[in-house]
Amino acid sequence: MSGEEAAAAAPATRSPDAFLWVWPLAATLGIQTASSFLLRLIPTIAPVLTASLGLSPEAIGSISSVGTVGSMLFLAIGHPLIRRFGPIRTLQIGLLLGGVGLALLTPPWWAAAYGASLLLGLGYGPSAPAGSDILLRHSPAAHRTLIFSLKQAGVPLGGVLAGLALPWLVGLMDWRAALLVVALLPLATVLLVQPLRERIDVDRDAGQPIGPSVLLSPANMLRPLRLVVSSPPLRGLTLAGCCFAIGQGSLFAFTVTWLVGLGYGLAQAGLVFAVMQATGVFGRVLLGWTSDRLGSGMPTLRFTAVSACATMLALASASAAWPFWALLLLAGVAGVTVSSWNGVHLAEVARHSPQGRVGETTAGATLITFVGYVVGPAGFGLALGALGGYPAAFLGVAAVSLVAFGGLIWSARQG
Repeated sequence: MSGEEAAAAAPATRSPDAFLWVWPLAATLGIQTASSFLLRLIPTIAPVLTASLGLSPEAIGSISSVGTVGSMLFLAIGHPLIRRFGPIRTLQIGLLLGGVGLALLTPPWWAAAYGASLLLGLGYGPSAPAGSDILLRHSPAAHRTLIFSLKQAGVPLGGVLAGLALPWLVGLMDWRAALLVVALLPLATVLLVQPLRERIDVDRDAGQPIGPSVLLSPANMLRPLRLVVSSPPLRGLTLAGCCFAIGQGSLFAFTVTWLVGLGYGLAQAGLVFAVMQATGVFGRVLLGWTSDRLGSGMPTLRFTAVSACATMLALASASAAWPFWALLLLAGVAGVTVSSWNGVHLAEVARHSPQGRVGETTAGATLITFVGYVVGPAGFGLALGALGGYPAAFLGVAAVSLVAFGGLIWSARQG
């Protein structure tokens, strides 16, 4: 029996063993934080990285998008790996791939930065399907959305660490040396979660084939997407997730570069980025708790879509004339409205998944969501030149948030 089938067959009442959800949550939260830290690394040091490689500041959009392509690659082909090795081992492998990506950032070649971003994204790929597999099997149904959101709080938490630690380290030493220090984080996380591996990965299938003919087969690559498109509620949910990702990906990729262009120093821009991430930790917990109280995450997601639109409108009006505290305040609001939807969204996807197929369904939904993380930064970068700067680009993202609202309305009517 696979891990997902075991989750579907598990009894509703579980013994009060704290391992059933505390340690699995701690492990997935720790891995999510470390993975997010690695993924946020390139946007956080973007001004230094692009300058050292002789690239324009706008190039950070395409570099970040390549990382998302790496995550999408895993989501498309990686489910047999989760079955074979188990979710914890797969997450550990992802962290180690991220460490290799860090090393690839150090050569003074622009092509290496794109290769590094690809590996960082590939290493991040297991976080959604493997994490959902673990939490669905170990979380009590009454608190599932909150637990999913707590795990997803590791995303902004990793961003906080990136926004605070990386500019500080770059100020102390050469940025390439700083990357070597940062490489200790994924390695330490791999070692810390190792004691849980045997118990959490108990349902792994050592006989699952993982050769190229299996991973790259059309049946394997299309199965997650077929699960999503065959369900009307999931189609609306996934459209909304893609739209949310466009806004979140654009904001995260360009915040530091935008603020440096307004005349702020890298440390100040990093602080704004860190505030955005910090309130995102609070926001994800708040939205998860609220959704459990309401009995559904759909009202929460609809409110998030409208508030994200309003936040983007405020960002479009921001300028160098604003006091720094106002930018910090707006960044704090954006952390909740633009970047706190993920845990609630994943829990709703899991709730609408076919019995025993939550990992594959999550992979399919996340794969389409990650299209937004590709289209968002790349499109935002193009809009900067074509539409005359940041205000028009932020207005475009505000319109996309309204599309997310429409997708959620349609999903609720279908479900």
